[in-house]
Amino acid sequence: MPRVEIHGYAIVSDNDCIADASGQMPAALRNEADWATFQAELNRSALTVLGRLGHEAHPNPKKRLRLVLSSSSAGLERRADAWWWNPARLAWAEAIRAVLPEGGRVAVPGGRQVFDLFLGIGYDAFHLTRAEGILVPDGIPVFSECRGGRSAEQVLSAAGLKPGERQVLDPAVPVTLTIWRRADGNR
Repeated sequence: MPRVEIHGYAIVSDNDCIADASGQMPAALRNEADWATFQAELNRSALTVLGRLGHEAHPNPKKRLRLVLSSSSAGLERRADAWWWNPARLAWAEAIRAVLPEGGRVAVPGGRQVFDLFLGIGYDAFHLTRAEGILVPDGIPVFSECRGGRSAEQVLSAAGLKPGERQVLDPAVPVTLTIWRRADGNR
C-alpha cells in the first residue's frame, strides 16, 4: 500500500480545550498566525479528515478532498460534498485505500472524537498549538483522556510521539506550536 502520513492539528487552551461547553471554538483560541500556519499545512495535504459537525460548520471554498466521519454513513460513501465514512462499519485501512489509492498526507483537524479515533490508528505527527494563558471553563478537551487530568502532551507521549522544538507563532498572545512526531516511524 502507498504511504499514508497522518498529521493531527489542534489549537488548545492551557486546560487542553479546543471548544467551549457548547462545542464552539472560543474567540480566544482564534489566532491569525496559527490560522496561516494551519492553512499552509492543509495545502500540503492530500486529504482532510474531520467530524460531521466540523464539516458542516466550515465551508470548503478551496474544494479540498474531505473525509467526513459520520455514523449516518453505511461504511464509505462518495457524496457531492465529500467522502463520508463510518469507522464502526469499515476499517481505516479499507477507507483510506479507496479515498487515497496513491497515498499522501492526511490532515486531521478534529474534533475530539476524531482526535481520539486517530490516537488508536496512529499519528505520524501531531501539531499541537497552545494559546498560552487562555482557559476555557467547562470546555471540550482535545482528547477524552484530558478530562481525567492528563495533559495533551501526556496523551501524545503515551501514544508514542516525541515533542519537537517549541516555536512561537505569535509572541503577543503568546501562541506556540510544538510538533510531536512518531519516534520509531511505525504505526
